[in-house]
Amino acid sequence: MKYSLLATLITGLVTTGATAQTPDSANLERISVLGARNDMSSIAGSVALIDETELEKFEYDDIARILATVPGVNIRQEDGYGLRPNIGFRGVTPERSKKINIMEDGVLIGPAPYSAPAAYYFPMTSRMTAIEVTKGPSTIKYGPNTVAGALNLVTRPVPVSSEGGIDVALGGDGYQKAHSFYGNTIGQTGFLFEGLHLSADGFKTLDTGGDTGFEKTDLMAKFNHEFATGNVNHLLELKLGYTEETSDETYLGLTDSDFRESPYRRYAASQLDKMDWEHTQALFTYHLEADAFNLTTRVYRNDFERAWFKVNGFASSLGATPTLQAILNAPDSDAYNRYYNVLTGATDSTLQEIIVLGNNDREYYSQGIQIDGEYRFTLMNLAHRFEAGVRFHEDEIQRNHTEQRFFMRSSELVNTGEGITPTSTNTEQSETVSVYLQDTVDLGAILLTAGVRGEFIDSDYQNRTTGFEQDYQRKSYRIWLPSISAYYRLDANSGIFGGVHKGFVPTSPIQDAALEAEKSTNYELGYRYANNGTQAEIVGFYSDYSNLKESCSNSAGCDTDEEFNAGEVDIYGLEVSAGQRYTLSDSLTMPVHLSYTYTDSEFNQTFYSDFEQWGFVNNGDAVPYLAEHMASLSVGLEGQNWLVSAILSYSGAMPEAAQTALTGDARDATLAGVETDSYTTLDLTANYQLSARSEVYAKADNLLDDESIVSRRPYGARPNKPRQFVVGYKYRF
Repeated sequence: MKYSLLATLITGLVTTGATAQTPDSANLERISVLGARNDMSSIAGSVALIDETELEKFEYDDIARILATVPGVNIRQEDGYGLRPNIGFRGVTPERSKKINIMEDGVLIGPAPYSAPAAYYFPMTSRMTAIEVTKGPSTIKYGPNTVAGALNLVTRPVPVSSEGGIDVALGGDGYQKAHSFYGNTIGQTGFLFEGLHLSADGFKTLDTGGDTGFEKTDLMAKFNHEFATGNVNHLLELKLGYTEETSDETYLGLTDSDFRESPYRRYAASQLDKMDWEHTQALFTYHLEADAFNLTTRVYRNDFERAWFKVNGFASSLGATPTLQAILNAPDSDAYNRYYNVLTGATDSTLQEIIVLGNNDREYYSQGIQIDGEYRFTLMNLAHRFEAGVRFHEDEIQRNHTEQRFFMRSSELVNTGEGITPTSTNTEQSETVSVYLQDTVDLGAILLTAGVRGEFIDSDYQNRTTGFEQDYQRKSYRIWLPSISAYYRLDANSGIFGGVHKGFVPTSPIQDAALEAEKSTNYELGYRYANNGTQAEIVGFYSDYSNLKESCSNSAGCDTDEEFNAGEVDIYGLEVSAGQRYTLSDSLTMPVHLSYTYTDSEFNQTFYSDFEQWGFVNNGDAVPYLAEHMASLSVGLEGQNWLVSAILSYSGAMPEAAQTALTGDARDATLAGVETDSYTTLDLTANYQLSARSEVYAKADNLLDDESIVSRRPYGARPNKPRQFVVGYKYRF
């Protein structure tokens, strides 16, 4: 789909009509994937909504900390600030969040969701007013990945009257936040401007000194116009956004022994590592709503440019060199000790220990047209809610990767003078059409939902390196993914729900056509209760994979992006969520919320894979990076003008490789049998209302100052964020 098609459809969608009364914005559920909030209790599937009140309670900037309260979400920490989160649902590998659908205002927001789904860009959660999580059969509405679920981030709506606010905060490790917005609706036309800046000096300490923090700036503007023609309400809205980040981040971690001695240390070799990116977005929305019918059309374009200069490994003019993983697993061995000393800056490098830094320079775009509609009608005395959608989407990634070589000299990196060498120069591009149909029938005590999704993908890979232009591949997918689910009302407050749906994750264009896509059949069965502030839900899930697919990229310690098949795999578990608001007195209440997730997994065959996280796999081995137990407990005290809240979160240890039978150097190189640490985090926050318009707040993240290895991928042990205190002030006008 080209720009001319986008322009033609935009022109056709912008229509005019006689001006009537201004429609009620609250009735336009145009950016929510869950629909009307009062319908959530009867959804046949596991869903979760974190609204603005909950988001402001803890003032989190990290989506991983926000999602810790949602059962069924598995997280792999990386940088401590959530700059590039690793999120999975129901046991899918969380690596770069590439197996879930990440949306902003109902539109895919990843840099290239089909061609290169790794989420190196993630929206700033500090400016969101709601977070929606969808798992189970309802996932069939959101593709291309239908195995696990969808995450929708909802931005601030244009206010119906003059409204604005500021939020400023300071904290440990040089943390700073400045957030402001203002919007208004004059007559039938509204606008909103919002800006957010976050920065920190970083909590890690380079051996040579220097920055290890980040700066992020996010700007957004919205303009809308509402009108009515007869009994039909219309909304036209344009959203524009710009975000940039500069972060002194690295993939280089520590040896286990160095971690236990000083977990927030960074080796001298990472002194030049830096990520720099820019993201722009444009979203035009036309929403039409009548008594029994609504239709939302979105035309969108996202552009993302990034350059990440970082340590890739070693090179030598004298022979082969070991991987960074092997060095950090056995730093005292005769074979690896001199490389380790160069990484730390303890000794100068020779021609055998030349440090290679790579610049992973990439350009992405994602654009398309998405139309979603809903029609409520009665047929044969049965009430139906019919939903349908179509999306025409195109995305692309261009890689322009290069490498440079450096000597370590007196703990400083010095360029060898060999110049810049291209390493990966290629393009992956996808053109897709996806459709879904879903009908929910009210059978009295039973709500029965049946749906189907179609994904039609044409993708191209082109090697642009001079002399290798013949390295080209084109492939296609044509697949239908059915789902069926039901909700049975036990009484006005409770019900049983269950369903089954087909799961699918496509391969990227660069992968060999012989590589199979990920496919599964997914089941869930649950019970839900909700009444007067009391909520409880328990869900069992089972994903029967006919083929599990994983990718090994730079973030997992691989030199190239390569995908691997594992065949049949079982992943199953239990999700529990319960909440209650207790009234302690006329002016004091205590909300309590508990969530728990149990996840287990096993490969169903014995095999060997070149993918290091698998290696020699025995039948029954567990899938890496899945914690068996995860839990969170939230307790608060709320007075007339104050609030104190605490969240205690626990994540169990995660295996970092599946194989169990390797020994010696092979075991060292593949991390066989190694697990991350289990860790417990206590976060505390307090808010005090100074007046109707202003408040102060204070919070402590990781109050117990837990120090844990949350990952050894890609290169060495990585810590969670240490204890951090923050104080802030808010004013609304």
